[in-house]
Amino acid sequence: MSRVLVVDDDLALARALGINLRAHGYEVTVVHDGKAALDRVAHVHPNVVILDLGLPDIDGVEVLQGIRGWSSIPVIVLSARSTSAEKVEALDAGADDYVTKPFGMAELLARVRAAVRRGTPGTGEVVEPVVTADFTVDLDAHRVLRGGEPVRLTPTEWSMLEILVRHSGKLVPGKQLLVEVWGPAYETETHYLRVYMAQLRRKLEPDPARPRYLITEPGVGYRFQG
Repeated sequence: MSRVLVVDDDLALARALGINLRAHGYEVTVVHDGKAALDRVAHVHPNVVILDLGLPDIDGVEVLQGIRGWSSIPVIVLSARSTSAEKVEALDAGADDYVTKPFGMAELLARVRAAVRRGTPGTGEVVEPVVTADFTVDLDAHRVLRGGEPVRLTPTEWSMLEILVRHSGKLVPGKQLLVEVWGPAYETETHYLRVYMAQLRRKLEPDPARPRYLITEPGVGYRFQG
């Protein structure tokens, strides 16, 4: 059973989320402030965190940064903040998804399912590691090494990289990436791709401003050049 941590100071909304998630088979923990959220992440080890940004004690972005300091669990931000800049700030801080209030429960549940999938390593045929001059991508072990040291990627960053590496040398359309990583409802959310590609380049490219491996084909998509 997948575990979901709900962090929201709106008691009625948090209760409704708990009821709906439990009805769909999730084990749910609900807290109402940032300090409790960080404590529960450390002790409950949820599979997904649903995080409101407007918390009474610590801003949600700071909570997100605290989680990302040591964990790569999927985090879905739930917020009334709806401007593009605010969304990008949360995504850049490590959020895997961003849901604007008000929202439909069916949509949120779909995003939770997608987040659980992204956070679960896949199984299948054995694939040889992809070795470049600067890093190694081991698809079977679900990890990236740079200079012999593991590179911490969020589940969403890993999903994007995995798709590109599996199509090494081939153009992957932006719409395909959005649908495969986030789902059909996201095929127009191109800013997600820009944010996550920038994060991957910062972690993997020797010169992120002049990418050698993660190539943008303007207006079309992306390519992994190994």
